[in-house]
Amino acid sequence: MTSLKSELPSFTGFAVFAAFTFAGDALKPETIGIVPSLLLLAVIFVTVMWCAFSVVRHAECLATLLGEPFGTLILTLAVIGIEVALIVAIMLSGDAIPTMARNTMFSVVMIVLNGLVGLCLLAGGLRHKNQTYNLQGANAFLSVLVPLAIFALVLPRITHSAPGGELSPLQSAFDVVMCLLLYGVFLAIQTVTHSDIFRQPDDDGHDEGHHGVVVRSMPFHIIGLFGALLPIILLSKKLALYVEFGIEGLGAPLALSGFIVAALVLMPEGLSALQAARDNKLQRAVNICLGSAVATIGLTVPAVLLVSWVTGLKIELGLEPADIIMLVLTLFISLLTFGSRATNYLQGAVHLALFAAYVMMIFDLS
Repeated sequence: MTSLKSELPSFTGFAVFAAFTFAGDALKPETIGIVPSLLLLAVIFVTVMWCAFSVVRHAECLATLLGEPFGTLILTLAVIGIEVALIVAIMLSGDAIPTMARNTMFSVVMIVLNGLVGLCLLAGGLRHKNQTYNLQGANAFLSVLVPLAIFALVLPRITHSAPGGELSPLQSAFDVVMCLLLYGVFLAIQTVTHSDIFRQPDDDGHDEGHHGVVVRSMPFHIIGLFGALLPIILLSKKLALYVEFGIEGLGAPLALSGFIVAALVLMPEGLSALQAARDNKLQRAVNICLGSAVATIGLTVPAVLLVSWVTGLKIELGLEPADIIMLVLTLFISLLTFGSRATNYLQGAVHLALFAAYVMMIFDLS
């Protein structure tokens, strides 16, 4: 009974999906209007969020069973799976927004590298003053993140092989190959040959960073993880329809849709990273934050490009000039932040200032 009760988010997700499927066109946004649509959007959003927390809970339990860095890797891949499902659903719904994938990936990078990193360093620094982590591990993340971000989000805007921020066929093929190749090499480093550099330097081998979860068998948590992930994927298209209609109805900037998707996906993972920083397990917070940024580009770019090839949808990945400046500044500050073996709350405040500037730009430049 306790096991079934713990899976209530998954059952609720399937029930909500069944209700929307049974109602059919009667609940379409165009039929019911803006106010009821926003209320239903809230219902879907809360349901998806609840299921996402369940995904993270099962990933935390698997992390306890497998240890680092495998636990954090499972968490990251589960969250990126949610992100890809939501992006693809929004791409395929209604009038596809060519910049949807770009806006979401950029939002993830800004939220992670500025918002989450800033909160983790600020909260951890205020509580523990100086915090240590494995410098080699952070450098490994950034050495992959910087070129991938430039390849995917900057070069398409600067080169002239395709108009605007679109990618030429050659650029698309190059990005798919480079993203998968670099991410594959990184996974080999993280899990096989150099897994030690992704562990807390003072770790005694008994990581208590996954406390507060009831750990059962590995098959139970694997089934539970996918059982919570499936309702999110099923509801993603419904969520996309109501998000798109709500933004148009309210006259909000289009970039806000990418921010909403990114915030929804990252909320559970972000809370896990923040808790790790407060527990003085900064390496786990670094693994979660930087791992999310690397996986977002390394896996989402190939996924959306392959979908665009199959469906013929137009995709724009190149950022606008102002966003390129923010991205480059963020990467530069991140290199400075993770250039020494200890951090403090000043660095957290700087990252949060960059995050505030990014949020301001969503409304000021759209």
